[in-house]
Amino acid sequence: MAGQIIQLLLLALVAAAWGAPSKTPQARKDLLNVCMNAKHHKPKPGPEEELYGQCSPWRKNSCCSVNTSLEAHKDISYLYRFNWDHCGKMEPSCKRHFIQDTCLYECSPNLGPWIQEVNQSWRKERILNVPLCKEDCETWWNDCRTSYTCKTNWHKGWNWTSGYNQCPVKAACHRFDFYFPTPADLCNEIWSHSFKVSNYGRGSGRCIQMWFDSNQGNPNEEVARFYAAETKNDVPPPQGIGSFLLDLTQMLQLWLHS
Repeated sequence: MAGQIIQLLLLALVAAAWGAPSKTPQARKDLLNVCMNAKHHKPKPGPEEELYGQCSPWRKNSCCSVNTSLEAHKDISYLYRFNWDHCGKMEPSCKRHFIQDTCLYECSPNLGPWIQEVNQSWRKERILNVPLCKEDCETWWNDCRTSYTCKTNWHKGWNWTSGYNQCPVKAACHRFDFYFPTPADLCNEIWSHSFKVSNYGRGSGRCIQMWFDSNQGNPNEEVARFYAAETKNDVPPPQGIGSFLLDLTQMLQLWLHS
């Protein structure tokens, strides 16, 4: 009987220390509907009815401005002075995915669960391991495999002496499928693991879609809520709780046997 009393008391203390579990996980609100602290992002998301082209799905709620959406469609824009055609003309079907990628990065307010602090001159936050829907990654790779590049990680290592990125010395141009043998190689590696290919597909509510029909709503909102809830429920115990409970157990045992 005494042992059962001790167990019940300890369970009550553990519940108080961790917080009693809720039946329905609640998302961390600070991870929802937020913009990154980065070069061209707005401080807070809001409507941008005139967003251009492939950035248009975010018109109702966006972290990017109209001008940013226009620049995202240019070959060498003022955004980052990045030249998609560094190894000859990139196929239009391939470039379309990079424009969508840029629009997602600049415009989406649904990337909060994957925002990480960084100490870089051009941004204070980045995204890491965003679960990209597998079809989005596979289509990106299939449409780009016959275009050419000279690097696997496009975040660093370029020659910028001309004012825009050029291949570093001795870096040979090859087809995408030379540098990226699989879809996962492309999506995971090209932006320093900003993305991590998901096993889930579009419409599952468990992976981020690079593009969507805004007339059907924004599916990435549900995805962000799911992962924000996961983050909230993965809370470590308060520091020192283990030794505290051990001491308390010993005190209860002495009390019950006195």
